[in-house]
Amino acid sequence: MTRVFWLAAFALIAAGTLAAQHPALTAESGHFMLRGTPIQIISGEMHYARIPRAYWRDRLRKARAMGLNTISTYVFWNLHEPKAGRYDFKGEKDVAEYVRIAQQEGLNVILRPGPYVCAEWDLGGYPAWLLADSTMVLRSTQPQFTAAAARWLDRLGRELTPLLASHGGPIIAVQVENEYGSFDKDQAYMAWQRDALKHAGFGTARLYTADGDDQLRDGTLPGLPAVVNFGTGEADSAFARLERFRPADPLMSGEYWAGWFDQWGGKHAHSDAAKQTRELDWMLSRGYSVNLYMFHGGTTFGFMNGANIDGGKYHPQTTSYDYDAALDESGRPTPKYFAFRDVIAKYTQGAVPSIPRTDSTAPLVTFSFAAVGSLWERLGRPVHVEHPRSMESFGQSYGYILYRTMLRGPSRSILAVKAVRDYAQVYVNGALVAVLDRRLGQDSVTMALPDGAARLDILVENGGRVNFQKVLRTERKGITRAVTLGGEELLGWDVYPLPMGAQPAAIPRAPGPPGPTFYRGEFTTAKPADTFLDTRGWGKGAVWVNGHALGRFWDIGPQRTMYVPGAWLRRGKNAVVVFDLAVPDHLTMTGLAKSVWE
Repeated sequence: MTRVFWLAAFALIAAGTLAAQHPALTAESGHFMLRGTPIQIISGEMHYARIPRAYWRDRLRKARAMGLNTISTYVFWNLHEPKAGRYDFKGEKDVAEYVRIAQQEGLNVILRPGPYVCAEWDLGGYPAWLLADSTMVLRSTQPQFTAAAARWLDRLGRELTPLLASHGGPIIAVQVENEYGSFDKDQAYMAWQRDALKHAGFGTARLYTADGDDQLRDGTLPGLPAVVNFGTGEADSAFARLERFRPADPLMSGEYWAGWFDQWGGKHAHSDAAKQTRELDWMLSRGYSVNLYMFHGGTTFGFMNGANIDGGKYHPQTTSYDYDAALDESGRPTPKYFAFRDVIAKYTQGAVPSIPRTDSTAPLVTFSFAAVGSLWERLGRPVHVEHPRSMESFGQSYGYILYRTMLRGPSRSILAVKAVRDYAQVYVNGALVAVLDRRLGQDSVTMALPDGAARLDILVENGGRVNFQKVLRTERKGITRAVTLGGEELLGWDVYPLPMGAQPAAIPRAPGPPGPTFYRGEFTTAKPADTFLDTRGWGKGAVWVNGHALGRFWDIGPQRTMYVPGAWLRRGKNAVVVFDLAVPDHLTMTGLAKSVWE
């Protein structure tokens, strides 16, 4: 009996090992099969990092109630490894818990671990500390890069590979890289990426690639399924091209852009919901699988927004990632949600869950900012260098950085700040004399110096790193080259890193001089609820509420309000800290029941 027992046990172990070696999601005769049962994947994109943890279940439950059977999410390397070798998967960053909740709510998961993710996210998800190495080549087979990326994927595997469908979890597919065909066509790099994911333990999921229809040949790998990404009105042509490229594979849209993002200084994005609804119907009626990008966009909290280079010009993205999605920024169903839900119901069996109740947003009475403190009073200790250097070289990833040197006048000549990234204020003896904006191609100004010694301050804001195209390889921030005055390079700088990663504390209760200033206010609420801070009348800066970094505001629009999750508020008093580079029109704010765009 003992021998029989061990033979049976060995057979069970072998069977389990064999089963674990095969993905739960397979393809047969041009159709997806999940554990042997045909499945049409109806997915929506939603990023855990853009939603307060307290709302994860609500948003996932609403995804299931719209009829989705799958949720798709990126994983953001720079969020989880803010410093080399220091990993953080706690609290709001607990991506494994997000995946577990998805499974509890009846959803499969498509995981998109990058390490490059694009996503209108700073540096496409790469941690900025990589750029402290001046020789680093992101998104390449360079050993420095692949070593760091492989360590990250291996660490992520410890969190998420137990949740693969082959192990009983909800993760049915894992994307290899992300739209690489839009970047380059290095098959050796893509093969390395695939192998690194396998080494990290993701090989028992269905690995696949995703690209635009024109880039399929450059971004795919033999033996891996391919899906196609496209926008409204392009489904017919994109699927036709995918079918010609991979005639035997199931057909799926990895991203159907059912909305669009916003950029500072641009117009608020609107999309054609009626056309998207018809196109969704067309795709589902043909048995195609689809991932709606985005189902819920949410908010790019803190300083994590990305940027694009269009026509050679820099375009940073807004804090709001509303995306004109089926769920709005505060998680409320829009008319698009109900239209999509009706279409999806035509192609699914069984009853769709009822839509969860959504708590109302609430306005806030106008409140004032009574305590202010000048940035100049809280600079800390400088680092002295001969030549200006990027913020990454000082171990800084986000926020602001100040460069200070002494000059002697009188003179009137051109000050050139070469390759300043991204928004700089130039001060002489504490007085603002110029603004240099990368968006506008500004990097020089004619500057007059008074007689005698003069202090030159150049305060630079990192406006968000480019997340698309090869320029991301050079997206170092601050002053990245030389500063010249009248053609002569200025040497001898005191540099003050100002990352502002946490809410500034101990602000003095006395007015500071005009210029970059911190403001502190309080409001009281008896029943915490989602609200939108009205930033009209303020200039350019950032906001924290009860220690949570809400993100950026800028008076050039189109975003005019900042989403405040009710889950981050308290009964009674709530603290608000604002940092503004400009002098606001008034020292008050109001909370509105809905967002404002102009």
